[in-house]
Amino acid sequence: MNLVNTKIGIIGLGYVGLPLAVEFGKHYEVIGFDINSNRIKDLKSGLDKTLELTVKEINKSKFLSFTDQINDLKHCNTYIITVPTPIDKNNIPNLEPLKNASMLVGDNLKQDNVVVYESTVFPGATEDVCVPILEKNSGLIFNKDFFVGYSPERINPGDKKHTITKIKKITSGSTDKSLEYIDGLYSSIVAAGTYRVNSIKVAEAAKVIENTQRDLNIALINELAVIFNKMNIDTEEVLLAAGTKWNFLNFRPGLVGGHCIGVDPYYLTYKSQMLGYDPDIILAGRKLNDGMGTYVGKRLIDELISRNVSIENSKCLVMGITFKENCPDLRNSKVFNIIDFLHQNKIEIDVYDPWVNNNDKKVSSLNFNYIEYPCDDMYDSIIIAVAHDEFKKMGIKKIRNFGKQKKIIFDLKYTFNAEETDMRL
Repeated sequence: MNLVNTKIGIIGLGYVGLPLAVEFGKHYEVIGFDINSNRIKDLKSGLDKTLELTVKEINKSKFLSFTDQINDLKHCNTYIITVPTPIDKNNIPNLEPLKNASMLVGDNLKQDNVVVYESTVFPGATEDVCVPILEKNSGLIFNKDFFVGYSPERINPGDKKHTITKIKKITSGSTDKSLEYIDGLYSSIVAAGTYRVNSIKVAEAAKVIENTQRDLNIALINELAVIFNKMNIDTEEVLLAAGTKWNFLNFRPGLVGGHCIGVDPYYLTYKSQMLGYDPDIILAGRKLNDGMGTYVGKRLIDELISRNVSIENSKCLVMGITFKENCPDLRNSKVFNIIDFLHQNKIEIDVYDPWVNNNDKKVSSLNFNYIEYPCDDMYDSIIIAVAHDEFKKMGIKKIRNFGKQKKIIFDLKYTFNAEETDMRL
């Protein structure tokens, strides 16, 4: 294992894999592989539809090439797997992308190769699920013929400040020698440095609890928001007051979606239940956060009724449908939960989101109208669901003009001051 001769194959070119491939490609020969042929075609022309990287940034990576052909990986000696690890409709981990990637790498694995996993999993998944696949498909023996590591991704989509080189990287390896190599590899591109741990399971556990902790903290604040609403107390005023103490944690209520915080806790609870322990606190937080879309919908309907606005066929403008601000990703967005609830109550929904392409399959297949831009005097209610910068620049005065005379502005993200809107979480 020698960094000088390193040839890296990165499997999966989404939010995690692409920035990693670009950064490594400035120093090593890198082949970025993805099964999505359209994605490869775009990247070869310098187009990143996730909007994480520009053409200029991609082109800085002079040793990087892109492919959807498995045979192009045969000259690699180091593989980094960055495929999604979603959950199914029953909140059970779906490891198929991870298994498929492991089979693909196993078919190309050679003597003394190293495989590093970055995808979020439950502790033990790398060695118990992935390694046997690598052994079976390669015919090689783990820790004799090939080696494995785990270095959890910490990418924050849409965040241009905390980029890959500026986030400390946890590293682990199946042997001391492989850890030395893996840590040296990441140290060569991550200016923030690395943090070595003694086992792959520790690295897996560290990753999965990062988002579990955030999920639980947000769940607490969401529950407080529900309670304070019943007391007619403004939640943000309470949080700002409490925040004057040095050790008060700065969390805000909101929808918890996306492919990390809304998913990762279920990987930990799945493994916990397999071992016979019911993680009540974690699951309670997930249940509360998963229910916030319905809670928002009910509050809006109650307010419409209190203002004598007919619910059936009333019009609602939902501003923002991505899972977070300044990001085009719709995966596991909890805004859809609000829309579904309102639709079931016969409210007509228009959605405006400047970050979403109206040709997106998820947009074109659901029960709302995707509009290019809202018209004035059209809506009985307006939900500011995502705090895109475009909405802030637009200003509350313009947004209020979209509504009818009895309009209700429900600001879920504290985008504007309390006195400028009608409702907040």
